[in-house]
Amino acid sequence: MAIEIDTSAFTEEAYELLSELEDSLLELEENPTDQDLIGRVFRAMHTIKGSGAMFGFDEVAEFTHEVETIFDLARNGTIPVTKVLIDLTLAARDHIRALLDAAAGGDEADKVEAQRIIDGLRALDPSNSDQPAAAKAAPAAKKGAKAKDEDGPQLFRIRFKPHPEIFANGTNPLLLLGEVTDLGETRVVTHHEALPELEALDPEQCHVSWEIFLTTEEGENAIEDIFIFVGEDCEVNIRALDQEEELTTSPQKLGDILVQRGDIAPGILEDALKPIGDRLIASGAVSQSKVKAALEEQKAVKQKRDQKKKQESATSIRVPSDKLDNLVDLVGELVTVQARLNQISSTRDNHDLQVIAEEVERLTGELRDNTMSIRMLAIGSTFNKFKRLVRDLSKDLGKEIEMTTEGADTELDKNVIDQLNDPLVHIIRNSIDHGVEGPEERVANGKPAQGKIHLAAIHSGASVLIRVDDDGAGLNADMLRQKAVEKGTVPPDVELTDKEAYQLIFGAGFSMAKAITNVSGRGVGMDVVRRSIDNLRGTIDVSSTLGKGTSITLKLPLTLAIIEGLLIKVGDELYVLPLAAVEECVELSAGDVANAHGRHVINVRDEIVPYIRLRDRFEVEGTRPEIEQIVISEVNEKRVGFVVDDVIGQHQTVIKSLGSNFEHSEEFSGATILGDGTVALIIDLGKMVRFVESEEEESPE
Repeated sequence: MAIEIDTSAFTEEAYELLSELEDSLLELEENPTDQDLIGRVFRAMHTIKGSGAMFGFDEVAEFTHEVETIFDLARNGTIPVTKVLIDLTLAARDHIRALLDAAAGGDEADKVEAQRIIDGLRALDPSNSDQPAAAKAAPAAKKGAKAKDEDGPQLFRIRFKPHPEIFANGTNPLLLLGEVTDLGETRVVTHHEALPELEALDPEQCHVSWEIFLTTEEGENAIEDIFIFVGEDCEVNIRALDQEEELTTSPQKLGDILVQRGDIAPGILEDALKPIGDRLIASGAVSQSKVKAALEEQKAVKQKRDQKKKQESATSIRVPSDKLDNLVDLVGELVTVQARLNQISSTRDNHDLQVIAEEVERLTGELRDNTMSIRMLAIGSTFNKFKRLVRDLSKDLGKEIEMTTEGADTELDKNVIDQLNDPLVHIIRNSIDHGVEGPEERVANGKPAQGKIHLAAIHSGASVLIRVDDDGAGLNADMLRQKAVEKGTVPPDVELTDKEAYQLIFGAGFSMAKAITNVSGRGVGMDVVRRSIDNLRGTIDVSSTLGKGTSITLKLPLTLAIIEGLLIKVGDELYVLPLAAVEECVELSAGDVANAHGRHVINVRDEIVPYIRLRDRFEVEGTRPEIEQIVISEVNEKRVGFVVDDVIGQHQTVIKSLGSNFEHSEEFSGATILGDGTVALIIDLGKMVRFVESEEEESPE
């Protein structure tokens, strides 16, 4: 029977390894003598090569072998880690990803670029160079296990026990055994005690294990490298048997060896040879209490060891993101049903039904919180991607820029993180190109030649703040106003505050670049940022000091699936406002309207707050209530009121996307289903405020 191999497991692992590889290379560039980092890079390459060959990705395996060969020289101290090696390996990492993308149906990888990388790597091999030996770099000191034993061959005992399902992953254990035998003289013992009877034998499972005694001049690293890419699919134990103390003492007895190896339990040996404790007590050499104390110590040590082994065996499982999204959707449906159950129970005089409703509400809340926490990911992996961006872009622009991060363990919904990548790329590129000056200009202005970009994530209630700071030239508010007037974006007679002027950079087609380059100048990047953050129901704040730098802060919701909302009523329709933006609710009487003399403002504790009447906005017919309610919210760091007929109260909102009939209703970010089955639209406060402001600017006075 042919076994179908699912290659998705390999590609998923390969993409993760490539991400880790990039992080390790950038870290290695800062610490080129760190042997642990060198080993990490080598192992990543070795894993990709081995797994690629197993799963039929021959082109990936062959190309990766070239990189692995050169990094093996660096690992052994034959060549130093240089900037050239880092550049070529980063390019190789990109090409491997291109090969994987091509295998998944993407564009074909550039073979000319692949050959350039291979030629560059081979040129670093001293055996391919005509340089004199004196010109070659001195080997670096090797930490940990040696690549080769300078004192002669070593004896290793290798216990190799594959998991039964190892064949399903495309792994052939015999190939691994063959690689071990290539390292030196071997003696192999096959253990087949777990082999079932023929009737119960499953030919697609591995039922045997091996024990290899290897005498080799290669070190332990070479053995580990063979099994590195099947670490999760087998149990491998490697132990050096020729330590000095073992060679200078008498050979152990057979029973002691079996006990030490774990092949038999100490109790079995004692039963076979008669208990040594009983013998000692009978001879009078030791008291019964001392023997009992020794046995208790033995049990305690064994129990501690078993607990540690149990902790180490705990593993995580991979779950496809679409399954997780489906789970979140089902939990959302359950929350809606639970709200309906609560509503029905509150109208019935039935104690048992109310108790059940309360219990379902508690369980649903716990299920919701646990499900949402599963989809939360640390933002650090996203932050690490931008180190490469800063490195390459600053190199292209001839600038020296250091990137630092903060709050990498801050968690966000996976869907938010996925959509956050593009806006952050545009912001960072903009900071590097327009913000941070060149080394000469910085020195002339009394700054260090090396600029800085700081990326931080901070929790703030139900939101996360993502801040990008640079120590560059800052934004010139006057020049921004002048440019906006020239483009006709802002009328000449309109006065803008500095904060409002900074927001102009997010306008479509707005650019302060003097020339169009491959980095910026077309005025599309920051417009993408605005639209992306709007789609995430987030806000953008910009602060800047001329000559000191700029700070851009993105305020984003923790999740896009379930939010706390404020249920309000306008006419006969119900709407939801995001509760995180709501500050307070106040009454609006006919007297307040009269005192404003036709202007849509209200005095709230000596502060003038503008408001938008939703009844007028949605063209709702009918008579307004005598006393309306104003929901005062913070939108883009401004206090804005939204006049509604009535405030119903807090409501846990499961967000549903709008259908194609509502694709042009940009003032709504979604909808939710209430307990009685009716639908309430969720109002996007930020977009509504911008639309109203835009309409007021365009309307004639």
